[in-house]
Amino acid sequence: MTEFVKTPEFSNDLKKIYKRFKSIYKDLQRFKNALELELPKRLSGTVRISRLGHDVKVPIYKVRHFRCQSLKGKGSRSGIRIIYAYEQDEDKVTLIEIYHKNKKENEDRDRILNYFT
Repeated sequence: MTEFVKTPEFSNDLKKIYKRFKSIYKDLQRFKNALELELPKRLSGTVRISRLGHDVKVPIYKVRHFRCQSLKGKGSRSGIRIIYAYEQDEDKVTLIEIYHKNKKENEDRDRILNYFT
């Protein structure tokens, strides 16, 4: 069974985004269930983040297609992004960041490097 770990920053991001999107906790659980079924492959709408440097050995992914029930009619094109790392040998997913693309354009690379270098 895959272990899911949230960084403290991810938990803070989640609390902030909950104010706008009340279904986010249920949506995140649905995402985790789908991800667990697909691992070690990745879900559609997910890309690997490149150019993090040679020090980062763990693959880091950005989920672009995340379904949010609070955004009716949007489906998987909600604009919510999730950044996570998958350590295959430990079967562990670390949730690093969650944000809406209108509030922030790209992932926090410093946060990623802080945890994985």
